[in-house]
This record gives sequence, C-alpha cells and structure tokens, in this order.
Amino acid sequence: MSSIYEFQATSIQGKPVALKDYKGRVLLIVNTASACGFTPQFGGLEQLWKDYEARGLVVLGFPSNEFGGQDPGSNDEIASFCQMNYGVSFPMMAKVEVNGGNAHPLWQWLKKEKKGLLGTEGIKWNFTKFLIGRDGTVLERYAPTDTPEKLRADIEKALAA
Repeated sequence: MSSIYEFQATSIQGKPVALKDYKGRVLLIVNTASACGFTPQFGGLEQLWKDYEARGLVVLGFPSNEFGGQDPGSNDEIASFCQMNYGVSFPMMAKVEVNGGNAHPLWQWLKKEKKGLLGTEGIKWNFTKFLIGRDGTVLERYAPTDTPEKLRADIEKALAA
C-alpha cells in the first residue's frame, strides 16, 4: 500500500468508511482510550477539529483497549463517553487493535511508514498520533505526551501545502 487512501475502516456506528473519501484533506489519526491519563486530550483534539475543519483537517479517533485495558466499553459506550465528556464531534472509528497480529491494516501501515523513537514500530501507548498530508503520505508521528496544542504548527504547514 502506498497511501492511506487504499484503506478502509469501520465507523464507531458500524458503517464502512473508505479513507479515499478524505482524499485531499489533512488527517490526524489517533489511537484513543476513555480511561487513560491522556484522555483529556480529547478536548484538544476536538478543538483542533473545530479550528481547522473548514481548512481541510479531519481528526480520526481509533479507540483501542490494548494499553492497560483503558477502553473496555462497547463502541456505543465509547461514543457516548466521548460526546458527553468532551463534546467529540470528529469522526470516531470502531475499536481496533494497533499492535500485534490482529492489528488493523491501517495501523500496520502507519507504523511502517513512520517509525517511533529509536526506530521502533510498535505503538507504545494510547494517544499516539499520525499526521497525514493532503497526498495521503505520513508526515509525522507524535508520542502520547505530545498534546494536540503542540501539533498546531505542523498542521498549519500541512494545510498550507
């Protein structure tokens, strides 16, 4: 696979999502969790979505229960939690695995395209983020500790490209 547009996902409501539908947009893809120390980042991600959606940014959240069992709920429970607690209106996908043999193909590709610290591929924790350019290529990978606010300059640059 050479670009993100070759992948499909499932929305948190259970509907198929072809990532080619986002062609020409800048994507910020995040593995999320509802009961993590980084969960308040939902607020910052929602703010990025509100601030940049009209200019072409799409934030995509992918819940995962792989790290400390911090997102054990059903897709419906996760969607409700995100909406009630953080006003999340950006697209959320169905729960996925991001590591191991059952990792979603999109996440397998993201990890190969942009390795982490010291060249590692594996996702280390919730709220790892990938910034995708308008051409469908991976521009940056961010650690869970990188707050959404810290990504603004890179997002602005990607939107201007």
